[in-house]
Amino acid sequence: MPVNLLDFDAEGLTAWFAEQGEKPFRARQVLRWMHQRGEGDFSAMTDIAKSLREKLQTTAAVSPPPTISDKLSDDGTRKFLFDVGNRNAVETVFIPEDDRGTLCISSQAGCALECAFCSTGRQGFNRNLTTAEIIGQLWQANRALGRDPANGSSGERIISNVVLMGMGEPLANFDSLVPALRLMLDDNAYGLSRRRVTVSTSGIVPAMDRLAEACPVALAVSLHAPTDGLRDKLVPINRKYPLAELMAACQRYLVYAPRDFITFEYVMLDGVNDSDADARALLHLVRDVPCKFNLIPFNPFPASGFHRSPAERVRRFASILIEGGIVTTTRKTRGDDIDAACGQLAGKVQDKSRRIARSAGFATESAGISAGVELHS
Repeated sequence: MPVNLLDFDAEGLTAWFAEQGEKPFRARQVLRWMHQRGEGDFSAMTDIAKSLREKLQTTAAVSPPPTISDKLSDDGTRKFLFDVGNRNAVETVFIPEDDRGTLCISSQAGCALECAFCSTGRQGFNRNLTTAEIIGQLWQANRALGRDPANGSSGERIISNVVLMGMGEPLANFDSLVPALRLMLDDNAYGLSRRRVTVSTSGIVPAMDRLAEACPVALAVSLHAPTDGLRDKLVPINRKYPLAELMAACQRYLVYAPRDFITFEYVMLDGVNDSDADARALLHLVRDVPCKFNLIPFNPFPASGFHRSPAERVRRFASILIEGGIVTTTRKTRGDDIDAACGQLAGKVQDKSRRIARSAGFATESAGISAGVELHS
């Protein structure tokens, strides 16, 4: 079977070409064709020797996940559904802004963290995505979106930022994630700044430390609660890595990070985590961690069991954080008319974890309790 070259970062591709008896510069040439130009046809790579092009056509392939659907929201948000095989599909969202274009990428088919009020978490878990399936989402979106028409075909790419906040927990798929991140940063591939690539995590502390050493990019932590008691219910991974350990890991990460702060994501749940006391407890929790907060109005989905905090409550919560000296923003809801808003990504997952069967009665029970949450999308 041909080798999928999208699975390799620069180091891996160089090693593969060496195994084929080729010099390192050939890997750089192919890397630029694949990622800078979005070319998947070896015969079109015209500055490569014809004999090598013919050889690649039989030994290798450029195989991103195929596009199943491409939906455009009224606000310009665009949601792609990609086929990752065996009746699994993942969702990727492009969010245009005046000063940037952000692509939200998935890292797993489903999510293994038992997070119950996120659509992804509800549908169970099938498997980790490969590097080719992660970077292939960016490859496909770049081809679909093109470059800034104001600058012609040689203009800047429309995608300027990438966030790993789609389906799944990125740091639970570390070995596939890191080569994909390196391709995003590589000047022979996508050439993005470390400050413009963000990994979001629920707080897998050992993997945070590994990422700091292997490929430090901007970090966002899905926090969602100011105390262990509440976070144990809202973010189940907290039972393994409680808040004291998580805050210490954030401090360690900042030694390597391209930004001088951690972004804390905080979904606003009416009557659950949105009181004045919760805001003051957050100020105490993060007092030693340079940070900013991104408050996320909860985006409902069927039988979630949660409700969005009223706008005035969100404003009051934000004002307490701001008065306490924390930079705080409230995320705009984008793409909810095509179910592309934060927390709504679901795709299609053949659930190997059997969570759907185990939690068949959860929807009724969750109306009266605080259930699991992990919001990455």
